[in-house]
Amino acid sequence: MGVPVVLGSSRCGSGWEIWTQISTVNLIIAIQPRARKGINIIDITQPPHATEMDRAIPVNDVITAVPGASSFAQHVTIMVQFSLSPLSSFPPYPLPLRRPIFIASPPTNAAASVIDAVSTSSSPSASNYAPKVVVTRERGKNGKLIDALAKYEINCLELPLIEHTQGPDLDRLPSVLGDNAFDWVVITSPEAGSVFLEAWRTSGMPHVKVGVVGTGTASIFKEALQSSNRTLDIAFVPSRATGKVLATELPKIGNKCTVLYPASAKASNEIEDGLSNRGFEVTRMNTYTTVPVQHVDHMVLKLALAAPVVTVASPSAISAWKNLLSDSEWNNSVACIGETTATMARSLGFTNVYYPIQPGLEGWVESILEALGSYDELLR
Repeated sequence: MGVPVVLGSSRCGSGWEIWTQISTVNLIIAIQPRARKGINIIDITQPPHATEMDRAIPVNDVITAVPGASSFAQHVTIMVQFSLSPLSSFPPYPLPLRRPIFIASPPTNAAASVIDAVSTSSSPSASNYAPKVVVTRERGKNGKLIDALAKYEINCLELPLIEHTQGPDLDRLPSVLGDNAFDWVVITSPEAGSVFLEAWRTSGMPHVKVGVVGTGTASIFKEALQSSNRTLDIAFVPSRATGKVLATELPKIGNKCTVLYPASAKASNEIEDGLSNRGFEVTRMNTYTTVPVQHVDHMVLKLALAAPVVTVASPSAISAWKNLLSDSEWNNSVACIGETTATMARSLGFTNVYYPIQPGLEGWVESILEALGSYDELLR
């Protein structure tokens, strides 16, 4: 296709138009700034008349004003290959893209960190950008994992599978925290931790002693610990990051030991039953729940099905992935955040399941690398 030549730019509503030439074809590529340090490609067209180029202004203005425009010349060829049919049959003006493309910028290595949706292509440039790992948490919560994998030059595709919604007991949680003193607060997931912290701040940040299921969940409290003036105490992590082990090992304080257990409405009764059997008085509050996303773009799903590894961070997420597969024969790998999710994955029939013994970002990344290594072995 040739090396792109950036000729100039012009403001276009809330974004910009980049004027470029690839080989002998003039193109207008409309872009908009994107909050996550990138650019949205919203339109690729041919100008109807060559004189349209007279509107061009120095491209340095765009490089200054638009995040990511400085790397535009490096990526425009690939973006066009993803989005258009061969230039020999270039359609008439205008030609909107079927879906915006996100190119992370500026790129820190040879791999693009996220491609939200691209059309498939058999060209070598496009295949180099094919995602190897699908990240499935809610949009905005995948950044740490994407950044960690980018250090290994691993391309990721963001495909949120579930959404968190308010649970029936959420509104009561601040008053329960403010009006009662519990010996323990038990937190078993990052989302449960985030929801609890918001209610805890609303209730005036009372002193609480917290038991968490693992180091991954504990990390949610890191920032709050710095500003809590010692009213927040992460006092217990079980020897193994499962609810069953937590219920078995949580220290009992006196004959009457009270526990507040804010959880997902879909969480099992394993923890409260295990603690109750040991003599704890457990108050469970269903503060949030999960629902599958309402719509998945078919082009994104097609890319996800081709990726060697899909990552999941909860039993709800792996269940949502199973439902998306329907009757498809999909035998690639699932990298789970921990043992509980891995157990659910196996119960749903997945065979290539990987997970760390101790949940957390570092262990999760190691499991993903292990899954990718096994995939590469199969290709040899």
